[in-house]
Amino acid sequence: MNALKELFGPYKDDVWRELAREIKADFVDGNFWRGSKVQATVNEWTITLDTYVVSTGKVYITYTQMRAPYVNKDGFRFKIYRKGFFSELGKKLGMQDVEIGYSDFDEQFIIQGNDDDKLRRLFDNTRIRQLIDTQTDISLEVRDDDGWLSTHFPEDVDQLTFKVVGVIKDIERLKQLYELFAETLNHLCRIGSAYENDPNVALN
Repeated sequence: MNALKELFGPYKDDVWRELAREIKADFVDGNFWRGSKVQATVNEWTITLDTYVVSTGKVYITYTQMRAPYVNKDGFRFKIYRKGFFSELGKKLGMQDVEIGYSDFDEQFIIQGNDDDKLRRLFDNTRIRQLIDTQTDISLEVRDDDGWLSTHFPEDVDQLTFKVVGVIKDIERLKQLYELFAETLNHLCRIGSAYENDPNVALN
């Protein structure tokens, strides 16, 4: 191992190539305009792992994101993330936080959505809760497309989205994220909130 790897750890692309090999996905090399990405297929869905950079005006912040467009059958949307100081403050100010009936899980996460019954049915899935709990930092939600500069989605298509600050180079964590996406998409179908159809959307 060379001196740089000893100092900074493995390179992202090395880890992501190995991830693609292990989960039988495609590793797509980056270029000047776009970074590298990993794309895996689960049934009719394509799950894309990549990074993006946001400028605050003073510094640049890199995020790791995972996205999977799908046909949203009933318009159900949700968001889940770990509790912290600001989320506790938000709860005191009336921010939504739905309790799903699993006390340990409810104590750790803020859960929001537009259908309380569907939230409870989604997170009644033991494996989904376990996979979310393995993530030290997580923001998982269903949302529309990524804005006016992104690929435009048809009206009935949304995307399952994960994002965190930093570049994830832990291959086991990345494999658990792919499993979380696969299990969540399949369970959304089981509770009547997604179709298995190809959404016919290619992410930028």
